[in-house]
Amino acid sequence: MFLKARAGRRRRQGLTLVEMIVVLAIIALVAVMIVPNVIGRPDQARVTVAKTDLKTIASSLRMYRLDNGGYPTTDQGLKALVERPETEPAPANWNGEGYLPEAPKDPWGRDYVYRSPGQTSGFDLMSHGKDGEPGGEGLDADLTDRTR
Repeated sequence: MFLKARAGRRRRQGLTLVEMIVVLAIIALVAVMIVPNVIGRPDQARVTVAKTDLKTIASSLRMYRLDNGGYPTTDQGLKALVERPETEPAPANWNGEGYLPEAPKDPWGRDYVYRSPGQTSGFDLMSHGKDGEPGGEGLDADLTDRTR
């Protein structure tokens, strides 16, 4: 009797092939339901990073204006936030530490578009989105520092 009970416990300690197949089927089913929801997220994350970067750059531009009486020219570009511009108009009180640690690139690896004076304010600042072309919809839409 004692040996039969012990042998029964040994058989129940491991998983059978059928149980393993059922577990793998459940894992596969869960993966099929979750993976499509996760795949589109990297591009959406890049849009969020671009919006945050644009706000940070716009704040740095405003600090530059407060220190120097105006925004960098279009020719000086966003590089003026990292290195003191050599071209006119020379900044009067350029911050020796700079306004940004490095020249900003959008999350797709392209330069942000900067114009000063801007069409609607002192400067225009934007990223052309995933496709890098003006206009577009969805992930390809232009993003500005005023994008909500």
